[in-house]
Amino acid sequence: MAETPIRIEIVSDVVCPWCYLGQRRLKLALERLEGEVGASITWKPFQLEPNAPPEGFDTLDYLSRKIGGADAVRQSHEQLTRMGAEIGLPFALDKARKFPNTLDAHRLAHWAGLESAELQDQVMQALFRANFVEGRNVGDREVLLQIAEEAGMDRATVERKLSDGTDVETIRGEIEHAQRIGVTGVPCFIIDQRYAVTGAQPVELFENGLRQIAQEKAQQS
Repeated sequence: MAETPIRIEIVSDVVCPWCYLGQRRLKLALERLEGEVGASITWKPFQLEPNAPPEGFDTLDYLSRKIGGADAVRQSHEQLTRMGAEIGLPFALDKARKFPNTLDAHRLAHWAGLESAELQDQVMQALFRANFVEGRNVGDREVLLQIAEEAGMDRATVERKLSDGTDVETIRGEIEHAQRIGVTGVPCFIIDQRYAVTGAQPVELFENGLRQIAQEKAQQS
């Protein structure tokens, strides 16, 4: 039996820990569905804080204001660390000192996607790791250049594009499109442009949902 092709667009922000968790759960579900589902994945941009200044915010101060104080931040970090550990996903959230503006990070992921879906996924994974594991500021262009170079992208080309504003409006337009079609929070997984799953859902939910969609498509073909 041939794999049923399914297209998945992941609308996310690289400073969203639930996006990091959710995409790994999706990956685990797809591994369970090997031979049944052949997924093509594209990353789409979203900004949780589009008005963040170029230098970013102090992370603890920003999150404390957003979710109700330092204790709430600590509890959230503990919860995410525990949930990540359950699926082998590391978090070192206390290392992230800056909550950055992520527009440039999304531009980098967009350029990677123009080369291949595999490269885009590699860059997104590197951006997540930089922010949530290594404590690197993904709003810092030097960090982005290092990630690009490590992924095999041409550093000089990326540096030029970052400097001259290439695709700033493209990214903003994609974010506006996501908002127009009803995306209000991330992660949001858009499946075959017909179904939307929001949040870092359990592996089993992804697995069962994708299997059902694949079976329906197979019956229709």
